[in-house]
Amino acid sequence: MNFVSGEAGLQMTGKSAIGINQKDNVATALETLGAGRVVRVEIQGRLEEVTLLSEIPMGHKFALRDIEEGGLVIKYGESIGRSTTKIKRGGYVHVHNVVSPVREGEAS
Repeated sequence: MNFVSGEAGLQMTGKSAIGINQKDNVATALETLGAGRVVRVEIQGRLEEVTLLSEIPMGHKFALRDIEEGGLVIKYGESIGRSTTKIKRGGYVHVHNVVSPVREGEAS
């Protein structure tokens, strides 16, 4: 599966996972991916090859590189939250180890 966005100059390739921006430290699974699977993700010409540490459900994220405790989780070039623990490269990234910021105007 190939995705191309000429307007933004981005190109994402791969049929099992996608990343969008070179700042991203997570990718999104396009299908359920088993533990131990090696996944290749191309982001703006940079190839990431990651061995998954656990099963990643379709639509969920995994770390492209180690994310320190309290570190920003970056998806689509933007912060989507902070890690609550160290997340190793290939680790499952979800609500069990990431907190999202409260958006302006929302009750806390």
